[in-house]
Amino acid sequence: MAYDFKKEQKQFYLPPKKPHIVDVPSMNYIAVRGHGNPNEKEGEYQMAIQLLYAVAFTIKMSKKGSYHIENYFDYVVPPLEGLWWQEGRSEMDMADKDSFSWISMIRLPDFVTRETFNWAVSEAGRKKDMDVSKAFYYTYQEGVCVQCMHTGGYDSETETLSAMEAFLDENGMQKDLSGMRRHHEIYLSDPRRCREDRLRTVLRIPVL
Repeated sequence: MAYDFKKEQKQFYLPPKKPHIVDVPSMNYIAVRGHGNPNEKEGEYQMAIQLLYAVAFTIKMSKKGSYHIENYFDYVVPPLEGLWWQEGRSEMDMADKDSFSWISMIRLPDFVTRETFNWAVSEAGRKKDMDVSKAFYYTYQEGVCVQCMHTGGYDSETETLSAMEAFLDENGMQKDLSGMRRHHEIYLSDPRRCREDRLRTVLRIPVL
């Protein structure tokens, strides 16, 4: 049976709906960095998602090709994730989507080395005839965070984020959005196939 990160590591992908503290270990990703409104049709963000999945499935389906990956095991491609921020702002203004900066990413199994990653990027570009120059191998050391499951549309995240901030105040903790520590979202639902009020998104914010 294919390894499913969501089922095997529920503490990171299927958290409760109440805010709580989690210590997230270092993880490796396929990543694309960009700027602008994620809802723009055929925009930079939408193109980034296409690139991420092209590389992710090239690695997953390598089992059917001639490229051998040492220690490969079959797995379910992990969900899309995103790190979000706005330059010069300490708080996210969810209404000003045009000013979003982001790193969109998909987690890599531990057997994916940089050499394997470079092969997959090149192979995806060749097979899909697409520009793969923006894809990069990214190791994210997230550390201690407040985390919560949000159910509903992306524009209603402010309600859940307010609950997370109240939890931090009650426990004498504060957000830490310094350096590369960012507002983090993990998308468990496909908005093309799921009603907006049933969308599930893991929200995660680094803390001190």
